[in-house]
Amino acid sequence: QLQASGGGLVQAGGSLRLSCAASGTIFSISVMGWYRQAPGKQRELVATLSSGGSTNYADSVKGRFLISRDNPKNTVYLQMNSLKPEDTAVYYCNAAIQYYRGSYYTGHWGQGTLVTVSS
Repeated sequence: QLQASGGGLVQAGGSLRLSCAASGTIFSISVMGWYRQAPGKQRELVATLSSGGSTNYADSVKGRFLISRDNPKNTVYLQMNSLKPEDTAVYYCNAAIQYYRGSYYTGHWGQGTLVTVSS
């Protein structure tokens, strides 16, 4: 289970930090990431971070957002700086979780947290 937090209302140019923690008996987590869905639009990738440290960012957030993770806490973060009104969306975390050695990785979504950026 993934629990996301940290959304809210912020003015353009401001910052927010999102957190998402995976709970339960977990053996390992490979990729953790953030996606977002704006009203009337499809869900899109924001950023992902592999267990090995490889990152992938949407072009629209490069240089403004930073994804990080705390592996012992099974938590992923998204530091969002220089926010723009077009960043307004519901942000969802995602993680590929392995529950025991040798099992398949299972994808999970968090419940979503709303980020609203006012102009």
